[in-house]
Amino acid sequence: MTTIAIVYFSGYGHTAKQAQAVHEGAATVTDAKLFRIDSNGDLPEGAWEEIGAAKAIIYGSPTYMGGPSAQFKAFQDATSKTVFAAGGTWRNKLAAGFTNSASRSGDKLASLQQIAIFAAQHGMHWVALGLPPGNNSSTGSEEDLNRLGFFLGAAAQSNADQGAEVAPSQSDLRTAEHLGARVAETALQFVRGSR
Repeated sequence: MTTIAIVYFSGYGHTAKQAQAVHEGAATVTDAKLFRIDSNGDLPEGAWEEIGAAKAIIYGSPTYMGGPSAQFKAFQDATSKTVFAAGGTWRNKLAAGFTNSASRSGDKLASLQQIAIFAAQHGMHWVALGLPPGNNSSTGSEEDLNRLGFFLGAAAQSNADQGAEVAPSQSDLRTAEHLGARVAETALQFVRGSR
């Protein structure tokens, strides 16, 4: 079974909700597992091995102050000891990313770029969102997939004064589901092609 690992940090629950949507999308195609980074930037026991066995890793972080959270960055830094020291064990895996912030743009692109560069440092192959921008014409709607118009990964917006019980929007969660399913489908094609 091809496994997809979703590795994320969530400070207030909004990015966790987005991660769950990514998981649901991936799970419609193949086996998928969620790995939440804790407030110290650490993973649960045994997670490194499970993530290392996955064919694709989808990374998620809220965007704080123009980039991924400090906890996600601590996870990134820890990979230099765990993954590089093991001889680059994530090389040739697939990678993708998602992020959430309170503003519509909120410098989410900077977070996705940093996550993509991180994946490139590990020799991974990046899978983009694969959707045209939504809600960018007079016939568009807030209900469109990719309503925020990101190409590199899935982006979500959650109002700063609303909890995870109401945000992010359903269209942003459906966009996250799309990303999960796209990565899972690509992973299956990748595995079959490498045989």
